[in-house]
Formats: sequence, C-alpha cells, structure tokens
Amino acid sequence: MLPVALTIAGSDPIGGAGIQADLKTFHQFGVYGEAVITLLTVQNTVRMTRVDCIPVELVLAQLAAVLEDIPPRAAKTGALGNREIVEAIAAAAADFRFPLVVDPVMISKHGQPLISQDAIAAVRELLLPRATLICPNLPEAEELTGIAVRTVDDMRAAAKRLCEMGAKAALVKGGHLQESAVDVLFDGQDWREFTAPHFDTPHTHGTGCTLSAGITAEMARGATIDAAVARAKNYVTQAIRSNPGLGHGRGPLNHHAATGLKASAK
Repeated sequence: MLPVALTIAGSDPIGGAGIQADLKTFHQFGVYGEAVITLLTVQNTVRMTRVDCIPVELVLAQLAAVLEDIPPRAAKTGALGNREIVEAIAAAAADFRFPLVVDPVMISKHGQPLISQDAIAAVRELLLPRATLICPNLPEAEELTGIAVRTVDDMRAAAKRLCEMGAKAALVKGGHLQESAVDVLFDGQDWREFTAPHFDTPHTHGTGCTLSAGITAEMARGATIDAAVARAKNYVTQAIRSNPGLGHGRGPLNHHAATGLKASAK
C-alpha cells in the first residue's frame, strides 16, 4: 500500500514552510500526505504579521478524523502554538502506534515566536518523551536543554541530554554554524554526524520543516532513523542549492529537488 505520513503543524500562506512545505516534501518522497492544522500565520518572505492558534478541540477533531480512516505510518509535529495544543497532542501521542518526529518549532525565520513560553515547557515535559526523534536547531536545543550550544561538542552534549530527557533519538541541527552545516544524531547508544556545505543565501525559509518532513516520509517508507536523516539531509542540501530565488526576503527552498528515491528503504 502507498505509505502515509501525517504533519501536525501550522500553515504558511506562501508555501515555503509549515504544512505546505511538509506536504510538498511528502509528495516528493513518494508518500501520501495528511495534515492537521494547529495555527494560521500571515507571512511572506519579508515579514510575519499575525499568528492565530486553532481551537484545541478543532485540532483534536482533525486528528481523530485522520486516525479513524487513514492512519499514517509516521507523523511529525511542527509549530504547535500554545500549551493547550501541546498538551493535547502529547496526550494523543501516547496511543500512537507509529513513529513520531518532533520538530520543536519556536521562532520563525523572521524572528517571530511560533510558540508561547509555557508551551515550550510542555514540549520539554510532555511531548519530548513521546518523540521517536526530536530535531531542534541550535537555539531550540539550548531552550530545551539549558545547555549553551555553540560547537559540535556542545551539539553532542545537547543530543545526549535530550535522550536523557526521554526522546528515543535526537538530531541537533547545525545550520546556524558558520563553517559548515553539521547535524549530530544520537540514538541513545550510537553517534552519527551529517555534514553538508554552508550556502551563503537568504533562501532558507522552511529548511527545518522540510528536513523533518523528509525524515518522516522516509520513516513512513520503512527506513531506519539514520537512513531517513541521511536521505532527508541530502534532499534539503539540494533544495537549498537549487532554490528558485522567490520573494524579496528569506525565500523558500526548491521542493522539486531530487530525493534519490530509487535507493530508499521500502
């Protein structure tokens, strides 16, 4: 049967991040995509002017409808907005019979918050322990662990701490590093680093969403965590390299980039 993946995240009207980026990525990886919307944004490549959370009962009704009829083989979370939504998704995830990738989205590329401060505590306390994989960037890793993350060694310490906090595996993303884009994966026992060139471009809108969506798609196809990360990392690298140059600010990636699906795990 066709693999199914679910995203539980916010909406980006210009299509570069959030559920729009997730669904494009799912499709590119040959996976049928579903989406539960948690919040709406008003944004473009230059600015974000509004973030409105969906009522939690509507979020849960969407999720129940999906799980009743077309349950996914893997799911991911993105921007969740407020503590009430985080608590609800964490409670629902206790019954998930499929892997959950937690992308703890906190700040937009414009510098605007996408989650309240008390919701961050709920991610740390309630959602993180439900994660098959959590994949924060450097500022998010610092916020969740309390560890200053500036170097690859710091990233390793943060990844280890995230697993101690309950995640089955942690991928700390080093896109904020200047010399190279190094991501560090720890599964509680083994380490792996994924390195890619650092591109001097403003067109990186949706990078984190796209990476976590690629990982989720590959896990829905049956890939191991490290294989899923490797494939998704390569896809994002190609998507940044070949970005279409859209917009007047932080533009989107090229979601038409090649995935190398023929070698993907089934």
